[in-house]
Amino acid sequence: MSLKGKTLFITGGSRGIGLAIALRAAKDGANVTIAAKTAEPHPKLPGTIYTSAAEIEAAGGKCLPLMVDVRDEQSVAEAIAKTAQTFGGIDIVVNNASAISLTNTEMTDMKRYDLMNQINTRGTFMVSKYAIPHLEKAENPHILMLSPPLDMKTQWFAPHLAYSIAKYGMSLCVLGLAGELARKGIAVNALWPRTTIATAAVQNLLGGDKMVQASRTPEILADAAHMIFSKPSREFSGNFLIDDSFMAGEGVTDFTPYRVDPSVPLMPDFFVPADSLPPQGVKGGV
Repeated sequence: MSLKGKTLFITGGSRGIGLAIALRAAKDGANVTIAAKTAEPHPKLPGTIYTSAAEIEAAGGKCLPLMVDVRDEQSVAEAIAKTAQTFGGIDIVVNNASAISLTNTEMTDMKRYDLMNQINTRGTFMVSKYAIPHLEKAENPHILMLSPPLDMKTQWFAPHLAYSIAKYGMSLCVLGLAGELARKGIAVNALWPRTTIATAAVQNLLGGDKMVQASRTPEILADAAHMIFSKPSREFSGNFLIDDSFMAGEGVTDFTPYRVDPSVPLMPDFFVPADSLPPQGVKGGV
């Protein structure tokens, strides 16, 4: 299904995964709001809301770049309203904005704890809350969280408790909203990568060039998200999806194009359950 004429509201979309999802939708001729904080160039991070908007429009979409802090209620409410006013509604919300700090409890200062929970959990809840009145008017409405399956294992919490609480909070929003919004026909799903993804966060915080080479590109999540948005919202909700397993189920047999360096073994991401086995019989798999 094409997303032509559909309107997407994407948080944290000035770079990385959010921008990749936006560009994939733009190829169909979608309308995209990029709701992110980066309005001025950052010395260590690529892209601003304005450079992203230029890329989206060059790819064939229409873009509304908005400087939005997902921690600020007025900022979020105004951005949602502006999007609906500009494009005549909202069809899809992507809760992608996220903060990360892989510190243990003693090494986590409370400002960082608050930041992660305000952006990840509270921001996801608030953006979804304000979008609901617009989504329920859409033909095939979807909310997508970039968050992990709810695999309640000590190994996912012990090394970086504060971050895990914040990311799992996003997934709890999926669990709750999928049930709450079923009668309105609004699909709510989670998408998570099996491997690390070549983003600025991986480059700057997790492992530098070496880990980037062992990663897949953000386009794998963009293509997976596009497949999710093509599903009937009343029939496909409450799912916690791992990118390659979901895509293999949709008929994808070659994942080689998503590898940064096909000669380097892929690095597993956090939070992938042990019973989630990678697809078999595919090219470029794990």
